[in-house]
This record gives sequence, C-alpha cells and structure tokens, in this order.
Amino acid sequence: MEHGMRTLRISRHRLNHGINGKAKTFPRGRYSKRRKCSCFVVTRSNVEFPKIWNELRENGQLCDGLVKCTVGNAIFRVHRAIISAVSPYFRALFTNSLNGGNPEVHEVSVDNVPPDALKLILDYAYTGTCAVTQDNVEKLLPVADQFEVLGVIQLCCEFLLQELQPENCLGIFTFAHCYSCIELENTGWEYILRHFMEIVQKSGELVSIDGGLLQKILLDDKLNVSNEEMTFWAVKLWTEGNIDARCQDLPKLLQCIRFGLMKKSFFDDNVMKWNLLGEQEECKLMLAEATALFDKIEIQKTNSPTATSTSLVLDLNHHLARPRMPYEILFAIGGWSSGSPTSFIETYDVRSDRWLLSLTADSTPRAYHSVVAVNGLIYMIGGFNGNRYFNTMRQYNPVTKTWNDRACMHISRCYVSSCVLNGLIYALGGFDGEERLNTAERYCPSSNQWERLRPMQMKRSDAGSAALNGKVYIVGGFDGDIVMCSTESYDPKTNQWTSFREMRSPRSGVTLAVYHNTLYAIGGFDGVSRLTSVEKLCPSEHHYWRDAADMLTPRSNFSAAVLDDLLFVVGGFNGYTTVPLVEYYDEKTGQWNHASSMNLNRSALSVCVIPNLPNAMEYSYLSKMSAVGEGRSDNGEGLPDMGMGERPM
Repeated sequence: MEHGMRTLRISRHRLNHGINGKAKTFPRGRYSKRRKCSCFVVTRSNVEFPKIWNELRENGQLCDGLVKCTVGNAIFRVHRAIISAVSPYFRALFTNSLNGGNPEVHEVSVDNVPPDALKLILDYAYTGTCAVTQDNVEKLLPVADQFEVLGVIQLCCEFLLQELQPENCLGIFTFAHCYSCIELENTGWEYILRHFMEIVQKSGELVSIDGGLLQKILLDDKLNVSNEEMTFWAVKLWTEGNIDARCQDLPKLLQCIRFGLMKKSFFDDNVMKWNLLGEQEECKLMLAEATALFDKIEIQKTNSPTATSTSLVLDLNHHLARPRMPYEILFAIGGWSSGSPTSFIETYDVRSDRWLLSLTADSTPRAYHSVVAVNGLIYMIGGFNGNRYFNTMRQYNPVTKTWNDRACMHISRCYVSSCVLNGLIYALGGFDGEERLNTAERYCPSSNQWERLRPMQMKRSDAGSAALNGKVYIVGGFDGDIVMCSTESYDPKTNQWTSFREMRSPRSGVTLAVYHNTLYAIGGFDGVSRLTSVEKLCPSEHHYWRDAADMLTPRSNFSAAVLDDLLFVVGGFNGYTTVPLVEYYDEKTGQWNHASSMNLNRSALSVCVIPNLPNAMEYSYLSKMSAVGEGRSDNGEGLPDMGMGERPM
C-alpha cells in the first residue's frame, strides 16, 4: 500500500461502542479507572527468534497442542511452551491453572476469534513479528488484547500511530480508548486537538462520534482553532447527522462554544439563524447571553476604536470569552529600541492577540542579528551590540528558559541573513565592521560545527533569506554602494549559487518569507523611502516577481514569520521612528490586518515560531495575564532609531 493512497478507517461500531458492544461514553472530566496500558510499556527487543521454531510449526513436527477456532472451524497445531511464553491467556488454558491444578490439557478452543487474526498471533509467537496492515489491525488488536500478547499490541499501536490522519484520528482514538492503549489514546487526543479544523472539514467520522466526546473536545483549552466559528460548524454538522436523537444534546454542546471569540457578523448570520436553536428555551437563553456580550464589545469599540475585537473581549473567567491556548508561539528577540540594542524577549499568543514580555533574556543585548528555530530550540546568530560585531551563536531553550553558547561562525556578521534547510542553519553575507560580505556558511546542530560554503555571487548585507523546495534564496540588500534588487539561490546538492530574475524594486532591510510555497519579499528601503510594497514569486511555477497587497505600514529592518497560517510582520523602522506595530497577511482574503502591537518599539529584531511546546501554557495569555496585567506595558518612547538600519552604510 502506497502511503497516502488509502486512509485507515475504524468502523462506526467502534466509534460508539467498546468491547463486546458495550457503549463507551466520554464524560466531562477524568475517565473512570482504567487498567494499565500495555501498548508501549514494554519495549520490544530485537532478539532474533530461532528459525527452527517456525520450521517445526510449518512442518507440523514436535507439536504437542491444538488451538481450535469456533469461527470457520479452523485448527492450528502448536507447541504449547512457545505459545504460552508470549500469551498468559494460553498459558493458563494449557496448564489448566485456573481449574484447581487439574492435569494439563493439549487442546483448547477459542470463541469469536477470526482465524486469520489467530494466525497472526501465532506468527508473532514463532518469529517475533507479524504483518499489521490497514485491513487487519482493527480485528488484530482486540484479539491481541484478549490473549494478552503485548508484542502484538505494541505492533498494532505503532502502526496506528503512523496512520493518524484527520480522516481517521477520531476512530483511532476511540479504538485505543476501548482497548486501554493509553499512550496511543493520548497521542490520538493531542492529534485531534491539533488538527480539529481539518477534521471538521475532511473527516466523515465526526458525525459518528459520541456526543460526550465532542463535548470533551470543545471544552479543551488546547483545542487548536484559528477562529471559534469552527466549533459552531462542528456542533451543527454533528447535530444534523441525526437531528431527532441529538437535539437534546444541543444545550450542553452550545455551552462549549466561546461565542465572544467569534465575529459578530458570523454570529448574526449563522448562529442566530439556525432554527434548531430557537426551539429550545435553554439555547435561547445562551444566545441572549452571547448577544449581551457582543453589545458590550461594541460599546468598548466605541471607546477604543483602534483595539481589536479579540483584545477587547478576552476574559479568563467568562466561559464565552475565555481564550484558547496557542499551538504555536512566536518569539521576538533583541533589536534596536530607545537608541540602543535590547536583550528582551517578547512572545506572541495568537489566540489572545497578546504580547508578553519575558524577563529571562540574554545577558548580551544585540540588534541586526538573526534567529531561527530548529527542533524546538532557538539559535541567535551574529549581530551588533553598539560596539562589537559578533561571530557568536547562542542557543535558547524555551522549555528550561536558559541560554547556552554554541560554536562561533568563521566570520563576524551584522545584518546577517539566515534560514534553515534540512535541519542545517545557513548564515549568509552581512557586515563584519569593515566591509560587506559575500561569504556563506552553515551550521549543523548535532555536531556543533560551522562549514564554509561557496561564496555568493554578490556582496550583500541587510538582505532577506529563506529556504524553499530544497534551495536557499537571498534577495536584495546593500553592497556598500547601492541598494540591490538582485536575487540568488543556492543548491546544496551542487554547492552552486545561481542568479534568477531581479525583484521589481530595490530593497535593503527587506524580509523574505515563505508563505504557501511562495516567496514573499516584504517592505524594506529602496534608497529613498521605507516601503509598504510586497512582491512574491513561486519558483515552481514561474521565475518572475508579481505584486502582492501592500502592507498597512511602511517599514524596514523588521522581521516576519508564518503563524496560524497567516504571514505576520513585526516591528521595524518606518523612516522616522522604530515601531512596535504588527500586522498580518491572509492569502485567502488578500488583505493585511492589524494585530496587537509589541510592548517595545524596536527595529533590527528577529522572530521565529516554535510549535507544540510542552510548556506552551507558560507563554499563553491564560497563564501570564496575572503577571503582565491587562494594560499595555509600552517601554518604547518612540524615539528615532539611531541604529544602522536608518540607511545603508
């Protein structure tokens, strides 16, 4: 089976029923006491089973036992010692240990077990492995569970982990819950929360799940939805799958939807116009409460016209307005603020549209550096502290919140351009304090070593760089004399730099970002003014730049990252002052929109995004509100930026 050609689906019976057809429910709160998980507790060894065991079985030699299947009247000749070694169930049957020490038996019968599943159990007993496939895993795992063959249970769970997709994860989760595969169940749960939007859009399983499970999903703060509208669609889709039986569940499901996080227009056009909600008094009371909340938001907007709806409504104690946890955290590190470099870290919670200022910062302020994320760690490269040009690299662990020194680059690089390709960090060009550079090098995190690469064709500092489709791209910059519109790409397979079509506008202090498999060259300085213009190029389709929608604010020496499937730009210099302003581009609408500003005015900063942090809660508004407070802590006085980003040098 070619991966992606078929999707494993768990039967509808398994979605709503457990072992022996007994209904499974998912009440709010903790599950009832469960037996110990057996799916990953015991690590399977790679001990090679003697080949003679299976040869004796295949030839029917020295067999001293029979296993009869009542299904299909199948009979298997076995060696009792071998099958008893892997299955406590068969050991008890053959030794008759459950029957008062009576003489051992040589024949046993098993009911309701498919012969092909039993054969796979025997394959494992004699060879240490068996063939788990999409077609057999659903019946093999229950049989392995019944016979307590831990190795086969592990094989099934490992297979199901690899098969997790939005189309089947609900079934796999429910299946794992039925058979106490707790590790698989936990992984499946995290997958459901992470991919819930795709599940609503793609999965046919959603309409078949138990209402208690849907309630449990919607109540979870970690549910990863970019807009609360998706939770309403999930409830509507599920209810309309069987209206007569499910209308009674609407009130409890409606309580899970955080209406205050929706757009008012969506609430009016979709929620209020769903006829089923008007048929139950309890639902009408909930809608009235949500309407009152929206009225309150409108009053707040009148008093604070520049605030976003999200920043106005958030209330940890209001069940309709409590923000969910972000799956991805954006880190903004360093930069030029109030006339000097800073060492501060700010993190952005996209779910609450809030910036949180961290005091666990690097001891060395720096600007015009670069940061990238690899395997959950942040690497800060080069930069300038007002006196010194750095060739150093520092590594930040967002879980332990500690900094560590890593290997230094071969050359000091301020205005450095960097990106990550295949787990390796590329540092390109820059300024070493004396001249602009065309040199390039890359870093391997596992070996902690930098490797020199073939130099670029042009000297570039303050350029933009990104990786896409196996190549490294760099655009624009300043060569010491002119602002550049030229572009180059590097192919690591050939160690060659190749020029490609120039941008439409010269850009220094430009940011290059990859968004939906397309390169976006954003803003910058054209030698006269800071730019709002954006151009884009898709290397796989064409080799010329096209105009994209202009930003709302002109800026250079800023940073950008893709977060929540939106392209964010952060900070920068607008030609007069450093700015804390943040905006994002949504390709679906083709528009830029304002987001909440940073706490600090700063340019020459760098940002990166880390997904799935185990301590993401610590970087979320849910945990930081009490420490940071509701108000904006603006430490930037809006003074003119005295850094090198003012103009090319």
